[in-house]
Amino acid sequence: MNYLLIKHLHMTAAGLSIFFFIIRAYWSITENGLLQKKAVKIAPHIIDTVLLAAAIWLSILLGPAAAQPWVLTKIVLLIAYIGVGTIAIKRGCTPRSRAIAAVIAVLIFAYIVGVAIKHHPASWFF
Repeated sequence: MNYLLIKHLHMTAAGLSIFFFIIRAYWSITENGLLQKKAVKIAPHIIDTVLLAAAIWLSILLGPAAAQPWVLTKIVLLIAYIGVGTIAIKRGCTPRSRAIAAVIAVLIFAYIVGVAIKHHPASWFF
């Protein structure tokens, strides 16, 4: 499949992922019951699976170029984003701790976007 098509699929899934993360984080902070709806629990997994599958596909298309430091930085930051994101959505003990984790997760996501755009581990600082 075409590199640009997969890249745009990846970017679209990333946009949907952060959009729904922010909504779910808000619901978690405000302790809104909508967070418990089945669709709300399932949709992020579908979106993130598409995001990850597209990332893997792009890595395969890039071949050895996928081992660039900026790509590895995105992977490490993704793991951090997931960890902090779980605190923001469900593992945080208080609304305040979930809010702080949500802000940190969004900042990590923004850093990942900078790494992707700049193709450099320093992200927006390069």
